[in-house]
Amino acid sequence: MKTFLLFFTFLLFFSGCSNNNAFDLFKLDKDQERSITSLETAKITTKDGEVSGVFSAIYLNEVYPDSFNDGENFFVYVYLKKDEKMYNPKELVKTNLNIKLNGKFAVKLEELPRENKFSHLVSIKSNWNKYYLVTFLTDKKRDLSLSLEIESDPSSSAVLKYLKAEQ
Repeated sequence: MKTFLLFFTFLLFFSGCSNNNAFDLFKLDKDQERSITSLETAKITTKDGEVSGVFSAIYLNEVYPDSFNDGENFFVYVYLKKDEKMYNPKELVKTNLNIKLNGKFAVKLEELPRENKFSHLVSIKSNWNKYYLVTFLTDKKRDLSLSLEIESDPSSSAVLKYLKAEQ
């Protein structure tokens, strides 16, 4: 009887913890859920196969369809082994780091601080990444397939592919 009572006590004690599990800690809002489905990541590799960085992007038109409808907008974060400055259409400085969508340069590029209005969309925030808000103009009716490419020098690049929902 003592054994049964002791067993029952432990069973009762441990069953009180069984209502919660690890997935209860992963509560996401709608924006975060949409950003996870839109997040693409690729290694930036040289022609020799050496990794020179990591390139990640979230297609903001899918995450915030009401706010971002003036072109194709991406939240981009990049880690490069060599510190390089991204090409900005507002500056006339030639750089080796370029970002293109379907072969076209961005019309707007804004470097963002580590903590910014899109930080909650990504789970990885680091001091060594650079964060950007990038806007491109495309033919919305024709360009349903998007190819976002970053080139860190003539021999290093990465491509992310997106498919837009028909409008």
